[in-house]
Amino acid sequence: MKCPAYRNDAFYIAGRWSAPATKDTITVRSPSSEAVIGTVPAGSPADIDAAVSAARDTFDNSSWANLPMVERARYVAAMADEIERRADDFAIANTLEAGQPYEKGSKAQLGIVLMNFRYYADMAQSYQIEERREGLVTPFIVRKEPVGVAGIITPWNAPMVIASFAIPPALIAGCTVVLKTAPESPIHGQLLGEVAEAVGLPAGVLNIVPADREASEALVVHPGVDKIAFTGSTATGRKVASLCGQHLKRFSLELGGKSAAIVLDDANLDEVMPWIVATSTMNSCEACVGQTRILIPRSRHDEFVGKFAAGLGALKMGDPTDPETDMGPLIAERQRSRVEGYIKAGREEGADLVMGGGRLGSMNTGWFVEPTLFANVTNDMTIAQEEIFGPVLCVIPYDGEEEAVKIANDSEYGLSGTVWTADQERGIAVARRVRTGNYGVNVFNMDVAAPFGGFKTSGIGRQLGPNGLEGFMEVKSIHLPPVAA
Repeated sequence: MKCPAYRNDAFYIAGRWSAPATKDTITVRSPSSEAVIGTVPAGSPADIDAAVSAARDTFDNSSWANLPMVERARYVAAMADEIERRADDFAIANTLEAGQPYEKGSKAQLGIVLMNFRYYADMAQSYQIEERREGLVTPFIVRKEPVGVAGIITPWNAPMVIASFAIPPALIAGCTVVLKTAPESPIHGQLLGEVAEAVGLPAGVLNIVPADREASEALVVHPGVDKIAFTGSTATGRKVASLCGQHLKRFSLELGGKSAAIVLDDANLDEVMPWIVATSTMNSCEACVGQTRILIPRSRHDEFVGKFAAGLGALKMGDPTDPETDMGPLIAERQRSRVEGYIKAGREEGADLVMGGGRLGSMNTGWFVEPTLFANVTNDMTIAQEEIFGPVLCVIPYDGEEEAVKIANDSEYGLSGTVWTADQERGIAVARRVRTGNYGVNVFNMDVAAPFGGFKTSGIGRQLGPNGLEGFMEVKSIHLPPVAA
């Protein structure tokens, strides 16, 4: 599988491919083969400044922000069509640069991307930016306007999917955008620039710069940026929030998670197991919404662990270009080392290692860690409290539904979660008590029409649904004279 052709010598800024400010480059390596699959220019603060200046000029001095929403939607819909035309290029890029299985990961993710773009293009057809209301004293108009220049910072896991959470609503709202892609997976961003060029997106509306942390901070603090939409770790999110606070800049954060799947005592384990296996290992376990803490009644703990180990053992880990592969490698060698440190901590703190714990012996290259299952975990253990972002799964026994809810809530995170039961109403009652932003009863889902985001340290603000659009808008009240009697 060869990487698709893409512009690797320039940034997409102001509607054209612009030479970088420095000669620095980013070398992109395949996490599975460790081979170099491409290079892109490395964005510097000067490149960020050029991108922001282009976005600022377009927002302030062109018609983009004042176009009818349906006009902007035509561009977003055209981008979806062009992405679909080049779907294989995007899927191959995701497999090679992010390590996600081509057949069982990357292709499905492109379907989510297209759904997101088209959902917001369709929403624009009926969305009302103005509403007349009767006040207590005078009538007034509530008007929604674009927030301005939006800086969108995306991570390396499922990069195109996460970009599609923010770019379509930002453009539909009337914002101009600077997209800062992660240095581990920048190729999809270069392809996205080619999409914008192909559909004739007005100059300066979308600007794309791959860069490291220094340039990311330059984007966050840039006075020409009105809002930052950041997806990444909670530790980095804290810094982004602090910097935005210093500059009184709008921001939204989608951060880490340590989600709990609660299996109630009446659940049919054979029916539940395919869901638990899938939701705990999604995106090769590099997913903030992964169900990595599985809470099981103590009386059924051993039965569950046996079935869960069998389900995990049936997964095929290996070359992500193989259509039979279920799980690929971790993104980088440093991430593998980090995950191995958590496996060591789990052993030292007394959890029972049921399976895994090593590297994949069948692969001579690549940053693989075997699916690793710990049983008889207590919720105070490091592996139960910290986000690992790797294939380390915890089975935690509990005594009674009340304790299960307490354990689920005993986390600094609150991003996702599920409950599995033969009684849906019982499940809904549990869902109402767990403090997390996205929850499933006998299902796991993230629907583009439903708001998505976290409680506690899992984030601030919401993506997707109408909330995702309104996150890129300001609200204005226009007061009118009283109506004559």
